[in-house]
Amino acid sequence: MGITKSNLFTEEQNALANALKALGHPARVAILQHLIKANACINGDLVEEIGLAQATVSQHLRELKDLGIIQGTIEGVSVSYCINPVRWNEIALLLNGLFDQINVNGESCC
Repeated sequence: MGITKSNLFTEEQNALANALKALGHPARVAILQHLIKANACINGDLVEEIGLAQATVSQHLRELKDLGIIQGTIEGVSVSYCINPVRWNEIALLLNGLFDQINVNGESCC
């Protein structure tokens, strides 16, 4: 695989691709679902909830934090994570923009 020529695509296309790439792992989806359900979480809880090693969970948290979809606060040795609602809405708008481009009325195009 070659290097992606991101300059060939719009800013919106690149933003959507980056978001989908970060969301494209089941562990990250599970982390997001747990954070949504708990409305806040401590990293150790995620290790128990997801069932992966601490280092693996930390790597997935870093991907989600780099995307900006989660945010964290450090209190002593604990890090609490939650959904960043502003970024969550931005990504939802990107996805809705893609989904809204097709008129789905039950008919197949092929």
